[in-house]
Amino acid sequence: MADRGQNGERLRGEEAIIHVLAPLAQGAPGAFDLGDDCALLSPSPGTELVLKTDPVAEGVHFLAEDAPEDIAWKALAVNVSDIAAKAARPLGYLMALSFPEAPAAAWMERFAAGLQAAQESFGCRLLGGDTDRRPGPLTITITLIGEVPAGGMVRRGAARAGEAIFVSGTLGDAALGLMLRKSPDLAAQWGLSADEAAYLIGRYVRPQPRLGLATALRQHASAAMDVSDGLAKDLARMCAASGCGAHVRLADVPRSAAVAKAVACDATLATKIAAGGDDYEVLAAVPESAAAAFRSEALGGGVPVTRIGTMSACSDVVVEDTHGLPLALERTGWDHF
Repeated sequence: MADRGQNGERLRGEEAIIHVLAPLAQGAPGAFDLGDDCALLSPSPGTELVLKTDPVAEGVHFLAEDAPEDIAWKALAVNVSDIAAKAARPLGYLMALSFPEAPAAAWMERFAAGLQAAQESFGCRLLGGDTDRRPGPLTITITLIGEVPAGGMVRRGAARAGEAIFVSGTLGDAALGLMLRKSPDLAAQWGLSADEAAYLIGRYVRPQPRLGLATALRQHASAAMDVSDGLAKDLARMCAASGCGAHVRLADVPRSAAVAKAVACDATLATKIAAGGDDYEVLAAVPESAAAAFRSEALGGGVPVTRIGTMSACSDVVVEDTHGLPLALERTGWDHF
């Protein structure tokens, strides 16, 4: 059922919301068309389950004015990114929606369309979940269930001194995209074309999990994790878990043509490459003997990777600037607290 409010027709009752979401469960046998209290999942023989929960909230991970399709995509993609960094593939997910008020029917339909597009891209289905109403902000909590061959999950804490550090894709795009999302006039200041600005904003609102890296990670990486809170912060987390340090050259960190152009106009933006969040790329430590094979296998999976440094025996994480000096960062990345 629905009623009409100042923002258009609104859905009334959980059943109305579930009715919009039910098509997302089609093709998932254990979802029971969202008609039961629980879902049932049977992993394939010889595999293990990989679980991840990563909520997104309005004002923190997305803006109120963002398109519902983009909000939905990002909510699922940030969870798939973690699964991808573990060399797993997504199977399905549970979703809890917390609304400050009953959602508009049109908004909900667009949100479901965004989830449908993300599901088709990532190869998973909605299995179940819940909805509730609370003061706010709008929060979407997804628990993703992935599958990996038994013993094949790549953890973050097994890197060793002397191993090569690789990162997928390019870094800094999303951080600049968020800045442009908030202040569109920055595009002209950075000398960006409309297409270049749109590319950076797209990297912020629609991250692309690196599922194509699964084989390369399982075969060659000692450790891996996704880069979501900033390269410097996430690399420090890998080092702390592994009991070693790292040395990275900022000049070696891959950047898109749009970021390179922006940095050429404003050199202070260079820190966004090392400390900006929302990249959702994959950071990996790979033995020297496997570095070439890792790069080749990654490209075979459609994902370019770049060597940016080396794991070290000390406990320090050093990001070297273009002058060969340790980069001074006021903050190493995003932190909720």
